[in-house]
Amino acid sequence: MEIPNGKKIYFASDNHLGAPTMEASRPREKKFVAWLDDIKHDAAAIFLLGDLFDFWFEYKTVIPKGFTRTLGKLAEISDAGIPIHYFVGNHDLWMNGYFEEELGIPVYHKPHEFILNNASFFIGHGDGLGPGDKGYKRMKKIFISPFFKWLFKWGHPDIGMRIAQYFSVKNKLISGDDDAKFLGEENEWLVQYSKKKLEQKHRDFFVFGHRHLPLEIQLNSTSKYVNLGDWIQYYTYGVFDGSNFQLKTFIKD
Repeated sequence: MEIPNGKKIYFASDNHLGAPTMEASRPREKKFVAWLDDIKHDAAAIFLLGDLFDFWFEYKTVIPKGFTRTLGKLAEISDAGIPIHYFVGNHDLWMNGYFEEELGIPVYHKPHEFILNNASFFIGHGDGLGPGDKGYKRMKKIFISPFFKWLFKWGHPDIGMRIAQYFSVKNKLISGDDDAKFLGEENEWLVQYSKKKLEQKHRDFFVFGHRHLPLEIQLNSTSKYVNLGDWIQYYTYGVFDGSNFQLKTFIKD
């Protein structure tokens, strides 16, 4: 993708809309929508790296109630011809066509590589990658299995949403997140994953979410690891102007 003069690529992750309740997350949703409205005038593309919702499951004819402001703004931006790319996270991994069909937004279930202005980007949510976190990796295999999804769909959506909220908010069993504290470069598993990928192929930028920490770590003289932070505590986002990548904070109320 070539970035036109005066345009930029934007990145955001981990809004967890709906947590701990719809009412409590609404101010954060409004702030996120204000950010989308703010960047749409110079956005060449927008990458959303997962966990936009604290829980999302698509039944055959039903999607979760709420998030009207967010979905409407995404539809407006997509309809205006600005590409939006969505990577599922561990809280919204049960997407199955709604974003593509209704919003015109491609959805990725695995990390993907993009070339943006001749810079190579390796992009994903980040859950289940790298060493460790074996309990979550086993649980993810269950959650993404066709049998589990088939079984969940047979329940009433009201019951399914109630069960999902319990696990997502109370027990964090589908989170896989450690405490959002910097573990040191040698212990950050997404940093180690990125370094391992560099042994196979050069990339200029590795961009992830999931850790809820805004991080920029130089992997070598030409490659950088970036974690986007979140829209719960930090309200951080990434900007690539065609040459440089920066983490910024959205401060508008």
